[in-house]
Amino acid sequence: MREITFSEATLEAMKEEMERDDTIFVMGEDIVRQGGIFGQFKGLPDSFGIERVIDTPISETAIVGAAIGAALVGMRPVADMHFADFMGVCMDEIVNQMAKIRYMFGGQARVPMVIRAPDGLIRSAAAQHSQSIEAWFNNIPGLKVVTPSNPADAKGLLKAAIRSDDPIIYFENKDLFRQTGEVPEDEELLVDIGKAKVVKEGTDVTIVSYSIMMQKALEAAQILESEGYSVEVIDLITLSPFDEETVLESVKKTHRLLIVHEAVKIGGLGGEVAAVVAEKALDYLDAPIIRIGAKFTPVPFSPVLEEAYRPKTEDIVEGVEGMFK
Repeated sequence: MREITFSEATLEAMKEEMERDDTIFVMGEDIVRQGGIFGQFKGLPDSFGIERVIDTPISETAIVGAAIGAALVGMRPVADMHFADFMGVCMDEIVNQMAKIRYMFGGQARVPMVIRAPDGLIRSAAAQHSQSIEAWFNNIPGLKVVTPSNPADAKGLLKAAIRSDDPIIYFENKDLFRQTGEVPEDEELLVDIGKAKVVKEGTDVTIVSYSIMMQKALEAAQILESEGYSVEVIDLITLSPFDEETVLESVKKTHRLLIVHEAVKIGGLGGEVAAVVAEKALDYLDAPIIRIGAKFTPVPFSPVLEEAYRPKTEDIVEGVEGMFK
């Protein structure tokens, strides 16, 4: 184990996978000149050359379209979106091509590619550079959607995504890039896609989260434990398809559920998790399901308003406390 940043963990994953398989390449804006806006590609051109680390024009349509074409002829492209918000530009390529080609050709063609999409709030990046848009893609059959919450999972999940034969969107929260954590020195560190993790066991209430909000969930769990509540915390990791079994098993044990994410509450993944539990484990619940998410407004530029927009630890604590009143 060693302490490295989230950004360094993903860079290590890229290096190890590109050394292992010469069909893997990466393309995006400023990844050669700048090393990626968060340093997540720094040094790759020196190791692998500009034929496998490719600077592109400012065109998400071209980036994703080229990646799909390359995947169809046997390559394993990693396409960087710079900011997740810009995926709106290439929705046709993602939704109508990347997601559907394998199905439409009866499995004769595959699209083994990864879209890396930095998302979430960070230092007044404002309405067009701060969104959490994962729910857009959870509604699209044919795509897998994943998002790590710590450096170790960031490395293992990216490696697993690159090795997968399915098209995968890899959301990585911008505020996590500089955060550090213990990461094993293991070139075969892989995180199972489609499997959630119970990161803290408890018996009174289940908190389900992912990405940056896992930190708030664990902080809230610690506060609640000091008040006498036993809290179970689940990191979904894979959002589509999410691990229903792990969530349902936990709820059947604790009889209470709270879901929290940085994305807006309305239309967010929390609604899907809540619906599955209501359909399959309603009789086990002793209190209404609570969902916590950002306010339904464009992300503000003002630091004060941005902080008001962001879900907080105390929101989770108050939500859980309310279940027992």
